[in-house]
Amino acid sequence: MSAPLMRRRTLLSALAVTAAGVALPATAHAEGRSGAKTGPISVVYIEVNNESMTNAAKYTLARGGAQVFDIAVIFAANINYDGTNAYLYFNENVQRVLDNVATEIRPLQEKGIKVLLSVLGNHQGAGFANFPTRQAADAFAQQLADAVTTYGLDGIDFDDEYAEYGNNGTGQPNAYSFVYLVSALRRKLPDKLITLYDIGPAADRLSYNGVSVANTFDYAWNPYYGTWAVPNGPTSRSRLSPAAVSYTATSSSTAASLARRTVAEGYGVFLTYNLTSANTASYISAFTNKLYGSSAVYNP
Repeated sequence: MSAPLMRRRTLLSALAVTAAGVALPATAHAEGRSGAKTGPISVVYIEVNNESMTNAAKYTLARGGAQVFDIAVIFAANINYDGTNAYLYFNENVQRVLDNVATEIRPLQEKGIKVLLSVLGNHQGAGFANFPTRQAADAFAQQLADAVTTYGLDGIDFDDEYAEYGNNGTGQPNAYSFVYLVSALRRKLPDKLITLYDIGPAADRLSYNGVSVANTFDYAWNPYYGTWAVPNGPTSRSRLSPAAVSYTATSSSTAASLARRTVAEGYGVFLTYNLTSANTASYISAFTNKLYGSSAVYNP
């Protein structure tokens, strides 16, 4: 995954909206407002530095009319560090999406697509794996929960990249930090999605002192595009995506092969990354034909 442009960050604004919907069930069944489909849940990351979240709602299945994508992920907010504490920050493009939920997010949710906020490091030393205390982890979990509630999102995606642990005098990854963070966030967001992009020190530290958060995650996925690798996280195959494809870096034949394997081996999630504004129906059809037995239709 390429690093997002690290531009000016702005603090969470006070925009208040109504929280949207409940979590998708952790099964390989998905239903959009325009029709039902049976098969793996399809996830799409969108780089909002360059693209609109509305791209996710432009594809339906030719047979039945269901939305292709069940989960769309805003990529990405950051965990920043002020010399004392970790803070949730948004660059100007993420802030733009959140300030325009009526046009960027609600249209997706109205079609049954869940919208998550991905959070990743920002080269400042702060990460999910080095909170010094349970209280510090809880404080950051509260910021995440506040963002979900404030903007009416459907959950949080954890991506432990670019933290550069140790920068600015921060600590190295410890055994308890991520367990405390995920546990606290689940208490604060009992009915929302929490997902894991299986990369970085945090993803290797899912248990501490007899407590495991592996099954606290609703879904987890392989972070390496164009490959197959079963991720850490939930124990049920229905909640995992060993397949990962990039629209700009993975061939359609590889995407089709990974989709075929997803179905054949009984996995319930299929991860895609970097959907652009271009008409990508031909590429998407390569994997939807294997996942759902239908080609995809582009609806500009």
